Amino acid sequence: MTDYAARRRMMVDTQVRPSDVTKFPIIDAMLSVPREVFLPDALREAAYAGENIDLGDGRVVLEPRTLAKMLDALDISGDEMVLDIGCAHGYSSAVVARMAQVVVALEEDETMAAEAETALADAGVDNVIVHTGALAQGAAEHGPYDVILIEGGIGTLPDAIADQLKEGGRIACLFMEDALGVVRIGYKSGGAISWRFEFNAGAPVLPGFRKQEAFAL
Repeated sequence: MTDYAARRRMMVDTQVRPSDVTKFPIIDAMLSVPREVFLPDALREAAYAGENIDLGDGRVVLEPRTLAKMLDALDISGDEMVLDIGCAHGYSSAVVARMAQVVVALEEDETMAAEAETALADAGVDNVIVHTGALAQGAAEHGPYDVILIEGGIGTLPDAIADQLKEGGRIACLFMEDALGVVRIGYKSGGAISWRFEFNAGAPVLPGFRKQEAFAL
């Protein structure tokens, strides 16, 4: 029988802590949330690998290091509402739920959204709203949001998402620039978002977030 708790501790000790993630709420959440229950049965053995987990169709569960460093930079507090875009089976939302007041978990794949709802309920997570809809449209009816987190690569940030970030809010985006990805944290002030470099990472670009190619005559 697989000792997932031991693998979870190993993940935190070898992937999260060495990446300069030291905030107690993040360490505690990643030690507490059983990553394997938020994956299809066939992928559970890979739950604690130090890489993105391929869900098919260009979707992944972000590697633990990437998620942890994003959360470290966002510094979520217990009175904040968070939009988690591309929640897949709900793992990231379960982690964020331990730090935030409310999480809106957005997923456009109806099967994954239903599985996320079940897994979150089974895990006793009661402050997450699973919302099914196009990732690039966000979930305006629940917003605006103090924090937005995007679970995958982007080429460009859709205006619909930027508009749902509160004044003074933060957003974490993994911009894929050719093969190299850059995580930037955006801060909204005066209606505009200014970006700060955080670290390098990689993930497939999510549907609806590709940069539009310019047509040259």
